Amino acid sequence: MSTTTTETAKPASAPAVTTKNLGMRVNGKQWHEPKKAFRPAAGLTSYEKRAKDRVAHALVKAKVKELKEEKEAERQRRITAIKEKRARKEEKERYELIAQKMHKKRVERLKRKEKRNKLLNS
Repeated sequence: MSTTTTETAKPASAPAVTTKNLGMRVNGKQWHEPKKAFRPAAGLTSYEKRAKDRVAHALVKAKVKELKEEKEAERQRRITAIKEKRARKEEKERYELIAQKMHKKRVERLKRKEKRNKLLNS
């Protein structure tokens, strides 16, 4: 009989994982993960990153403002076109009513006179 013992060597590539047994939780909720320490400085960003974010935010805001202004200008253009069209229609109807009562040449003279007055007043 030999007195030598054979030792089994563990492979060097397998790391030894040790889990610390904390015992029973005080509140009895063992299914919850253990809480970690509160680190208030973990989410802070550098000044350079904040400055880049500010610049990017300002660019986005400027682009949004420009798009809104374009949209509002288009809306105002449509509104003025509609108002002008209605004014022309009302004026045409007014002249037609006048033409029913007066002679055609007199209506034409009134139109020219009113246009001159509009130009002088504007």
